[in-house]
Amino acid sequence: MLKNIPKHLSPDVLWALAAMGHGDCLVVVDANYPAYSRHQRVLPIVGVPLVSIITDILKLMPVDDFLEKPVVKMVPDGDLGYGTSVHDDVEKIVNEIEQREVGFQPVERTRFYDVAAGAFAVVATTDDRPFGCFIFTKGVIRSV
Repeated sequence: MLKNIPKHLSPDVLWALAAMGHGDCLVVVDANYPAYSRHQRVLPIVGVPLVSIITDILKLMPVDDFLEKPVVKMVPDGDLGYGTSVHDDVEKIVNEIEQREVGFQPVERTRFYDVAAGAFAVVATTDDRPFGCFIFTKGVIRSV
């Protein structure tokens, strides 16, 4: 048992977060995403809202601050201006945890699959809100 570890994160997710280096990407996806047919390292978390999972992940993993838009959000093909409540919820929590305005890059669904292919791991959730798929680029931890 460990103290102060967010309860929704499995040992496999904790390992992935620790093993990732600066610039590596973590994909967090909704229930509709074809994770198992597209990725080798799929880390399932069942029955927990996507925003709760992302909140727990970002308590441990810094978001890159060298990139202008270190977070990718999936949008429908042909609609880069698309927005949904899951996007709003995730943007709010990322900005709160990072204590800064974090840039989000909209990427069309079909292209998102290609971009996500190079990720270190995929956290597959059972959240059923469409287009609840995000790619986070890991940042650095600086000494104080």
